[in-house]
Amino acid sequence: MLSFEEYVTPRGLREALETVGKLPADGKVIAGATDVLPYAREGRGGDVHYSIVVDLSRVREFQGYEHVGNRVRLNANVAFQAFLTDAVLREHLPCMPYCAIWFADDQVREQATLAGNIANASPAADGVPPLLAMNADVELASLENGDIRRRTLPIGDFILGPGRTALRAGELITAVICESMRGYGGSFQKVGQRRSLVISRVSAVALVKTNAAGDVFEDVRLALGGVGPVPVRLHDIETMLIGQPITRELVAEASVLPAERVASRSRVAYRQRVVRGFVEAALEDALVACGAPVPNAQQREAAHV
Repeated sequence: MLSFEEYVTPRGLREALETVGKLPADGKVIAGATDVLPYAREGRGGDVHYSIVVDLSRVREFQGYEHVGNRVRLNANVAFQAFLTDAVLREHLPCMPYCAIWFADDQVREQATLAGNIANASPAADGVPPLLAMNADVELASLENGDIRRRTLPIGDFILGPGRTALRAGELITAVICESMRGYGGSFQKVGQRRSLVISRVSAVALVKTNAAGDVFEDVRLALGGVGPVPVRLHDIETMLIGQPITRELVAEASVLPAERVASRSRVAYRQRVVRGFVEAALEDALVACGAPVPNAQQREAAHV
């Protein structure tokens, strides 16, 4: 059961920051509340009580998104369902629809925010590997001497470890700002006991852009989640692929190397096998998504011999 003494719904950023700046230790900030409510149910985490709950879902500045130049600004209350239903977001963030469909069921996707997903800093957070691949920055705001101050951090610097972020006392995530990946093919792979209704054991994201003929890797972005204390970007594998002809042998070789990154979590050997298959599948699906040909099944089997 979830209980609280006071429930506050600020309508503007300044009001939200003023409220959060005075938040007691037993207070809680929520947006979609999709993580708080399940654990407050009987049998999941016992009774949960907060002196004050600050609900950010109505803050004006946290609504919607903007596309300017080669950047997409996702304000803090953008929910995962938008990546499935909004044509502009699907075009400019082509890996996010695949991430969203795996993320949860329809009801949770309508409520769960991308900002909330990264604020939890779970090693298995579905939203973080795509953001790493899209060179995302996290915009933060706080009140200093009555003025709203903002700062930005790369997503890789914002998440410090399991449940740990660079968020300071009195700060709020105001937006996540990504590179536009228009023209790329995107994919997202995830394994768990019940697909979208379970926390990831391992996840992988790929974004691929090819030359006009579709036979050379022009750009590649790869990231993994669930393999260690924080999600990881595979910069060295990307460098190995960029500028090279697209062959089954090269994709197979690239899929083997990331298995070495698996550390600090249970069932390491299992995760290593999954990572190998996921990187390969992610690259293949991203190639298909951008219209490039993929070697047939016989070539795939031969490459693994």
